[in-house]
Amino acid sequence: MSKSPVRDGKSPSTEPLQPAAANGPSPAIMPTYARQNLVFESGSGSWLVSTKGERYLDFGSGVAVNALGHAHPKLVAALTEQAQKLWHTSNLYRVAGQERLAERLCQATFADKVFFCNSGAEACEGAIKLARRYHFASGHPERWRIVTFKGAFHGRTLATIAAAGNEKYLEGFGEPAPGFDLVPFGDQEAVEKAIGPETAAIMVEPVQGEGGVRVPPAKWLRALRDTCDRHGLLLVLDEVQSGMGRTGKLFAHEWEGITPDVMAIAKGIGGGFPVGAFLATDEAAKGMVAGTHGSTFGGNPLAMAVGNAVLDAVLEPGFLEQVQARGLRLKQELARLKDEHADAVEEVRGSGLLTGIKVKPPTADVVNACIAEKLLVVSAGENVVRLLPPLNVTDAEISDAMGRLSRALRRVANPKA
Repeated sequence: MSKSPVRDGKSPSTEPLQPAAANGPSPAIMPTYARQNLVFESGSGSWLVSTKGERYLDFGSGVAVNALGHAHPKLVAALTEQAQKLWHTSNLYRVAGQERLAERLCQATFADKVFFCNSGAEACEGAIKLARRYHFASGHPERWRIVTFKGAFHGRTLATIAAAGNEKYLEGFGEPAPGFDLVPFGDQEAVEKAIGPETAAIMVEPVQGEGGVRVPPAKWLRALRDTCDRHGLLLVLDEVQSGMGRTGKLFAHEWEGITPDVMAIAKGIGGGFPVGAFLATDEAAKGMVAGTHGSTFGGNPLAMAVGNAVLDAVLEPGFLEQVQARGLRLKQELARLKDEHADAVEEVRGSGLLTGIKVKPPTADVVNACIAEKLLVVSAGENVVRLLPPLNVTDAEISDAMGRLSRALRRVANPKA
């Protein structure tokens, strides 16, 4: 339905943009987020500066997006240089930066083929399509169902919310998209029971981020790989949050010494610019021919310039080893903090710099107390508070964050103190 430029006596505003209101979010924004009343105007490294001039230590990184922190000079330079030359041409033509990044990702991983998109949800949606299309191209169109796991998060599209099965995200959107068989995370017996003649793939996060920073049992990913091989299934990994160095390897599945058939990535690969992709072997991708999938903005020159710059940094000699060392330091500090706040902290979880603490008070209370201490953290399932600092966080910043988190936990324990 067309929309008149003048509605209910309102004309399009010609007023200059005003600073964000101090009393809360604009009513023009759909209220799909319970937003904190904070507006940031600049950032550098692990720090953000609000419109009030207050400095916050960012241990959320835009939910694992700002892999190299804020305003990283190499990313700024790459984006600025590309912006002065070419922004967009569409995938009707070859994109040089896209070909370069795809070749580099293939060289660094199991993959032979890459499709670029804009987000993790799109990457997971594409991976689901690819898995089903593979069996269609193999002469088995009846194989289209995918085994997925409770506690997962694969995005907010109709297919990806059905894949995760979280009632909170499914409510009000009609019948869930069919084709997904949910089983408990880490339960290999349940996986085997769920496999039938219509099963096409198993789709799993190597570490469940949104679900509560849940690390699977040792060797379980290996068991899934073996199961897929025995049944002729594709193993699809969602490394949107756990990938791009977050756990101290380029991708988290490398810790188990396995390779998937398909992998969805996003978040860290763009360092703050919207970039997503799904990667696959030649065999798995054989059904993805011209016309089977597409994206208007995916892989455009701006996104690819930033993606290549992020990969430059993450693949620098010693970078991932540094992430491992900082991840160990953070986990040790959190273990010490758990001992000091046994009344508030039940468990320390995570891998590398994808970490969390399961707390006894409501996560919202802990998150708000952290904000009062000028520390940004992110809530997750199972009453877990996530800590996702930039991959280049310093030891001093980790120590600073632990001091703020400790004070925040004391605030929650003694709200009137």
